[in-house]
Amino acid sequence: MQNQINLKYHLKIFNIFDLFKTSPMQKLISFLLISVFLFSINVYESNAQNTSGLSINHQKIESHKTSIATNYASSITTTDLEKHLYILASDEFEGRKTGEAGQKKAAKYLVDYYKSINVSATNEMNYLQNIPSNYFKGRSKNDSENVLAFIKGSEKPDEIIVISAHYDHVGTKDGEIYNGADDDGSGTVAVLEIAQAFKIAKDRGNGPKRSILFLNLTGEEIGLMGAKYYAENPVFPLENTVANLNIDMIGRVDEKYTDNPNYIYLIGADKLSKELHQISENVNATYTNLELDYTYNDESDPNRYYYRSDHYHFAKNNIPVIFYFNGVHEDYHQPTDTPDKINYKLLAKRAQLVFYTAWELANRPERIKVDGKKN
Repeated sequence: MQNQINLKYHLKIFNIFDLFKTSPMQKLISFLLISVFLFSINVYESNAQNTSGLSINHQKIESHKTSIATNYASSITTTDLEKHLYILASDEFEGRKTGEAGQKKAAKYLVDYYKSINVSATNEMNYLQNIPSNYFKGRSKNDSENVLAFIKGSEKPDEIIVISAHYDHVGTKDGEIYNGADDDGSGTVAVLEIAQAFKIAKDRGNGPKRSILFLNLTGEEIGLMGAKYYAENPVFPLENTVANLNIDMIGRVDEKYTDNPNYIYLIGADKLSKELHQISENVNATYTNLELDYTYNDESDPNRYYYRSDHYHFAKNNIPVIFYFNGVHEDYHQPTDTPDKINYKLLAKRAQLVFYTAWELANRPERIKVDGKKN
């Protein structure tokens, strides 16, 4: 809509030519007044055009930022997620029980993948954070390992975004293998794909400004032990950790959403940082348009999921968190939790939501503020 009047051609308040029929002095004064008047109109219209141009350019810049993130998120594909999950949740990995052969095999798979895409280990260790068996207090007879991979930030490398998922499951029972495809094979393969997306961005000159730690945790099924160990023995100071985005079961649909699966439950986003909650909402509205369900975020919810996955050991240390969760289903902790039952299109979309949220946290000018009560 155009609301400017071109005053140059609408001087209806007087007849210009009549001014020149007067004395020479009056002619000179009239000429000067008209010149000043027309000059001021030029300045006004020029400024109006420049202001409009700035507005358009600003929109283009924002659109450009959005398209950059979208380019890298598109590398998170159903094909890759399915390929990884059919391996990690296969019988060969024997249910990935903490400290046992299947979990060790899964750890090796994760390390080999990070190496294959040239995502580095942290400076402290060669991808593995060893946890001695005595730490598990009888819950595991053997040592176990957290798997860590790292992309260093380009501008604020000491500030860390942690993206986590546990890769252990419950092993075998009565001769049956509990493959744990959704719990938490789905979160594990999402972390792999998110790491790849950030690595592609870095290789193309758009690496994150803050550092990203990809944290694949062991021991979740025996009491969040891998996360507890990391929080007590952090590779990077906890005070430098900006936020933890924790993914635990994002490949299935619960009974509530059988007819409308375009959803995800979010837990914890507003508990320590209102900014984190608002960023999460804005990112979803911009990119993924999932229904964000906060049912389990309610303090009065009897399931108490906020306290039941690995993010809680970050929240306990006053680090803002989001827990991404699809809810439970009939195959939860059953040998029937297999990769053929995963909704891979939905898994990819949910993984992309986590990527976009991490992208915003890593690249925004200011670190998010902690303004909630300590847990």
